[in-house]
Amino acid sequence: MDLTGARWRTSTKSGNNGGDCVEVADNLAGVVAVRDSKDPTGPILAFDPETWRSFVGFTKRT
Repeated sequence: MDLTGARWRTSTKSGNNGGDCVEVADNLAGVVAVRDSKDPTGPILAFDPETWRSFVGFTKRT
């Protein structure tokens, strides 16, 4: 998976917690990538956009 053009962002609700959050790149065609902000060269989880929307929707309801 080529993530060269990924634009990583954190939630505006993350605050200044020293980097203890996840980063999301949702500007790529057909994939949403997620990584640990403390380890930007570490493992990346990849989701199809529909699965990601479902996950985000579920977290907003809880």
